[in-house]
Amino acid sequence: MQEFWFYIKLGLEHVLDFGAYDHILFLSALAIPFTFKSWRRVIVLATIFTIAHCTSLALSAFDVFTVDVGLIEFLIPVTIILTGLFNLIYVYKDAKNVGMYLHTLATAFFGLIHGFGFSNYFKMLMAEEEDKVTPLLGFATGIEFSQVAIILAILGIAFLIQDLIKVKRTHFIAIASILIICITIPLLIATFPN
Repeated sequence: MQEFWFYIKLGLEHVLDFGAYDHILFLSALAIPFTFKSWRRVIVLATIFTIAHCTSLALSAFDVFTVDVGLIEFLIPVTIILTGLFNLIYVYKDAKNVGMYLHTLATAFFGLIHGFGFSNYFKMLMAEEEDKVTPLLGFATGIEFSQVAIILAILGIAFLIQDLIKVKRTHFIAIASILIICITIPLLIATFPN
């Protein structure tokens, strides 16, 4: 059981690490179009992201599939920028609801990419482990808890800005998405394949 808690803590630290803020940026971009009224939808998306993320880790840990780390490090900021751009398209189409089918597929695919970004380190951690399932489940649990915390924080910020300060929802989504894209561009440039 102590090992399970170690991996839960590792999952929490993985997402909440401000030194590697790409995960926080992605989750923020994912949550921006939603409100507390539609919190279930964004939590479902976060869970899909967790499942896909941990699927990448499992594929790597069991030596089924690996991806070039340089390519993944470049694709991670691409996923953040694409999510931000999706938000902008959503705003300018003046849609009332985010299309869940496209959002679900994109989130699952992006979760696979983000998972492969951590897979080499995770594989190294599990090299001596005979049981790889318990660490994966612990890590997934930690990731899910931290993602829900981030999403609730973003929904809280959105509520404060939109409902208390009275910023139009479309303006909030557009400005927040542009800010996330601008923060992500240096990551994209730094990881651009040579």
